[in-house]
Amino acid sequence: MYKIFVGDKPIILTTKVEQETDFKNYLLDTVNIGKVIKKLNTTSLKEARLIHKNENKLLKKFLKKLPNVIAGGGKVYNEDDAILFIYRNDKWDLPKGKVEGNETIEKTAIREVSEETGVGGLEIIKPLETTYHIFKRSGRHKIKITYWFEMRTNFKGNLYAQEEEGITKVAWLNQDQAKAALGNSYANIKLLV
Repeated sequence: MYKIFVGDKPIILTTKVEQETDFKNYLLDTVNIGKVIKKLNTTSLKEARLIHKNENKLLKKFLKKLPNVIAGGGKVYNEDDAILFIYRNDKWDLPKGKVEGNETIEKTAIREVSEETGVGGLEIIKPLETTYHIFKRSGRHKIKITYWFEMRTNFKGNLYAQEEEGITKVAWLNQDQAKAALGNSYANIKLLV
């Protein structure tokens, strides 16, 4: 099963057909994804479920329905086990960004975290869950596939918000602060933190 978010509402890719309650079932092969996105954005529908019999083909078939944007990002811890957050578009988020050229996804994640926050000395500890969300640019829906990595750093310098990317704040948040920030964050980020 996979979750692709439209705002905070999920499109769930699954092999199971269940009785509809506050969600709607669609067949993955024949679904009009634009109509599903519109329904999630404009109605009280809680989620949409796209069904296909072959679990191994769910994600591959879905990703062919929209242009893909590949990104890398980090859940970064410092020596005090605080997590590095950015504040953009009136929401708390984790630093991430698009792949440039033919760089590896790990290189993308480190570069983007550093560019968006000013933090250096980043070391990848392990890969985390990959997240998926649908967004609209220039009138077209696209799916952002973000590969996340847990990172550590001993960085003690000043944090720098990359304002040209719409970031207004960068902060190290302890566990309690991070929990509070998640109250004003994205569903994908809540899965990671």
